[in-house]
Amino acid sequence: MADAAAILGLGGPGLTAEERAFFADLAPWGFILFARNVESRDQLRRLTHDLRDAVGREAPILIDQEGGRVARLRGPEWFEWLPVRELCEGLSDELAVMEALHLRYRTIALELRDVGVDVNCVPLLDVPQRNAHPIIGDRALGWTPHEVALRAREAAAGLLAGGVLPVIKHLPGHGRALHDSHEALPRVTAPMGALRDIDFPPFVALRDAALGMTAHVVYDAIDPEHPATLSPAAITLIRDELGFDGLLMTDDLSMKALSGPMEARTAAALDAGCDVVLHCNGDMDEMRAIAATVGTLTGAGARRAEAALAARRAPDPAEIADLRARHDELTRELAVA
Repeated sequence: MADAAAILGLGGPGLTAEERAFFADLAPWGFILFARNVESRDQLRRLTHDLRDAVGREAPILIDQEGGRVARLRGPEWFEWLPVRELCEGLSDELAVMEALHLRYRTIALELRDVGVDVNCVPLLDVPQRNAHPIIGDRALGWTPHEVALRAREAAAGLLAGGVLPVIKHLPGHGRALHDSHEALPRVTAPMGALRDIDFPPFVALRDAALGMTAHVVYDAIDPEHPATLSPAAITLIRDELGFDGLLMTDDLSMKALSGPMEARTAAALDAGCDVVLHCNGDMDEMRAIAATVGTLTGAGARRAEAALAARRAPDPAEIADLRARHDELTRELAVA
């Protein structure tokens, strides 16, 4: 059975009979987990096993485990981390920042692999502006395109070394948004020259990533009528100008930045050129609406999906506790006075 062009969430810490039957019938390409799905290591291992068992294959399972403000796995069972901006600004030189980022995300990756999660929705390539909404804020890897690109490459390398695929986000850049797209639709009025100078370069630098996620943001210079997720012009720019040829997923279709029936959101995103739609809240009625619309991965989307799965690899040998200890020692020794 062909995979449906969707990544879906679920309601709680275990699969219900209704969810299992629905997923078995639809065969979504992947799944995404949130804090509501997490109780313990053993429970999470059972859940990731059950999700894959429902579709009869090693489906990718995603999570947002940035560390800091956005982390679905929390202490005491999992390591807690400073917001990434505090880490980067708290170290005395760039080499220390790069090493600390690699250690951070390699450790996170091993924790994820331990419970069956193999995709992390990191790194953010958004270049923040100081007057923007704080939704990016301390999640940002730096203040300049150069900083963000170099640090994102190291974060992605750490994840890959730990056996987890990174997802670059939010294409083509969320750093200027004056609203949180979870709550409202942001509009960016910057001219194309500014976007090319500031917002686009990190995405160009990491255009070889296997997976990417769109932004629910309207860019007047690209398409003043539609957010990038639903804009053929924006997706063409992502493919042609930014050079990204990985699997392109939407940001969460249930976010308030988008409006209209879920069927219409799904169709518009796929018609615009997204490969798969992402839906996170686990609402069965909304997921059934997606299922009625989404179709299966075919053509270039199927090729990109296969390439992403082929990029998965076993983690390099390491002990989680040792990696965290090295990270903490480095950050103590090289902390800015």
